[in-house]
Amino acid sequence: MDDRTSTWFGRRTSRWQDWPLDRLLAAKRQQGATISVVIPARNEERTVAAVVSAIGRALIDDVPLVDELVVMDSDSTDATAKAAASAGATVCRTAEVLPEAGSFSGKGEALWKSLAVTAGDLLVFIDADLTSWGPHFVSGLVGPLLAEPAVQLVKGFYTRVRTETDGSTSTEGGRVTELVARPLISLWWPELAGVVQPLAGEWAARRSLMESLSIPVGYGVELATLMDTAARHGLDAVAQVDLGSRAHRHQANHDLALMAAELLTVADRRRPGSGPVAAAQLQQFVRDETGGVRQVKRPIPIGERPPAVSVGRDRHG
Repeated sequence: MDDRTSTWFGRRTSRWQDWPLDRLLAAKRQQGATISVVIPARNEERTVAAVVSAIGRALIDDVPLVDELVVMDSDSTDATAKAAASAGATVCRTAEVLPEAGSFSGKGEALWKSLAVTAGDLLVFIDADLTSWGPHFVSGLVGPLLAEPAVQLVKGFYTRVRTETDGSTSTEGGRVTELVARPLISLWWPELAGVVQPLAGEWAARRSLMESLSIPVGYGVELATLMDTAARHGLDAVAQVDLGSRAHRHQANHDLALMAAELLTVADRRRPGSGPVAAAQLQQFVRDETGGVRQVKRPIPIGERPPAVSVGRDRHG
């Protein structure tokens, strides 16, 4: 890291323990702020209820830090919606939110549409597939937003608990982070090299920020939000919090390759002098039932939703 990034790292990096609940609750009440937790989910019936229940018990029932807990069901074909609702979440199906705008399949789409059905001044995004984590993810992420008016975006980072039989752990951000996002950032956006896990699925932002940004419909939402926030508001608008450890379901390499292609598209669109991004397909190969090799073509999601400030809300005015 250069001197500027190192200075930012020391000033804008904290631990979740630095943000005790009593202090956060007092700051929230003093500011009159409201907090919405958004959980995008697709076919996560096995884990979503536990995530919802833990947040509800700790941060709504025990300590009234969270005002709204919403699960955005992104075209699930299992019982994700039922499990989330039974656990106490408000469930919104992304395809039914702003139907006049159409619907895409993707995480970014779920987060963009969540802006139409939530009311919180501060938004916390938590993945639905977590298996080793804690409600302190939420409190830790809102801490810098309540403490520092200049902070617009807070990224989480953590030790990732692996599934190998040796029980090993790592602070690496995952395969796509280490093989795609971190090299991209180091080469073209070195001022962001101090962000430990730029693709972390647990993060928080001010509503005013989120409503002002274009949102990629797929997995590029985290990278785009980080880049666009720093570009518009400066590096000091970004903070990060060490959340401890995290475990979740891992994806197959073929699916990670599609994610990587999305990230490359997001990054290319944000490079100075870049032109329009053309539709493209990711070409992959799989073994078929005869033992031969078959080519598979998958469209790379390149769409981005316009700033939500120009779009009305479904439930809240």
